[in-house]
Amino acid sequence: MDKVTDRLIIQWNKAFNGDIGISHILVIRHLLQHGKSRPSDIAKTLGLTPPTLSYLSEKLVKKKLAVRMLDESDRRVVYLCITEKGADLLKKATLEGERLRRGLFEKLTEEEHAQLINIYRKLNSEDK
Repeated sequence: MDKVTDRLIIQWNKAFNGDIGISHILVIRHLLQHGKSRPSDIAKTLGLTPPTLSYLSEKLVKKKLAVRMLDESDRRVVYLCITEKGADLLKKATLEGERLRRGLFEKLTEEEHAQLINIYRKLNSEDK
């Protein structure tokens, strides 16, 4: 499983060529799915340390993939928000990931596809 995951990440990094890593994409995806978020909440959800999230956020803001916004009622609270450019990049990254997975899974028979889908559903279920 690690070999497959590592290979997919390496291929994605080579093919995507966006000067952005998988961790950046996870942050952007979080922002798209959850809307504006406090960096501490993003870090907690994604299992990242606050310094790591600060580093990732800085690059996202610098590349205009996200912006920082102050809370109107409490200016000490800062939110991170996705930009249109960030949403576009996420779409491209997602498409590239799908292309790589299709190439990987085309080696499987239809029966193996069905088995794999069932395995992923089981692994993704909230029930333990």
